[in-house]
Amino acid sequence: MYQLKGVTKVYHRGKKPVHALAGVDLTIEDGGRLVIQGPTGGGKSTLLQMLGALDRPTAGTVELDGVDLGSLPESRLTKVRAESIGFVFQSFNLIPTLTAQENVETALVPLGLKGAARRQQAAEALESVGLGERLGHVPGELSGGQQQRVAIARALVKRPKVLLADEPTGNLDESMRDEIMELLEGLWKEHGLTFIMVTHDSSIARRAPRLATIRKGKVTVTENATAA
Repeated sequence: MYQLKGVTKVYHRGKKPVHALAGVDLTIEDGGRLVIQGPTGGGKSTLLQMLGALDRPTAGTVELDGVDLGSLPESRLTKVRAESIGFVFQSFNLIPTLTAQENVETALVPLGLKGAARRQQAAEALESVGLGERLGHVPGELSGGQQQRVAIARALVKRPKVLLADEPTGNLDESMRDEIMELLEGLWKEHGLTFIMVTHDSSIARRAPRLATIRKGKVTVTENATAA
C-alpha cells in the first residue's frame, strides 16, 4: 500500500521556486488502479516519480508498505525499483540493438537471474503479451504497438508489486491504444498489481476506478463505481 502524507516537491528555476507538488495526501491500496490527469506542468510526472522512488520529496513522506522511500539510501531505493516496481513509458525506451527477448532480459540482470532461467522468464513474459513469435526481432522490426508490448513485458518480467505507466498509449493510434489498454487492464487483474497511470486521454481516465486530478500541485481524487 502507498501512503503519501503532506508530499511537497519544490524545484528552483533561477531564483524562483516552483511547487510541483503542494502537500499531497494520498492512499493507494494494494491491487488498486489509479489514473492521474491534469494540465501540462501540473505535477503529474513529479507525482509518478515519487511513487516510483525516482525522486525524493522536499517535505512529507511517501511510504510503500510502511517504508518511507524518501529516507532510504540510494542503494536501497535501487533495490526497491529493481524488485518491486515496473515502469512503462510513452517512448517505449527499448534498446534498438537488442532483440525483444534481450530487452526484456535487461530487467532481470539487477536481480542476479542467470543465463537460461533469465531467457526462459523473458520468453514467457513476451508470450503473455502476445509476442511469443517475435523474440528475435529488434525494435526497428516491430510496430509501435508491438514495441509497447515489449516494454510491458519488460516491466512485468520481474513480477513486481507495482506497475507505473507514464502516457503508455501516447504514441499509438486509437485502435492500438484500445488494444494496449485492454492488455494492461487484463494484466492488472491477472497479477493483482497496483496499477498507476498518467494519461491525457479522458476516454482512458473514464475506465479507471479512481481518478486523481492534479492542478498546481494539489490532488483531488474521485471514485468511479461504474469503471471496469
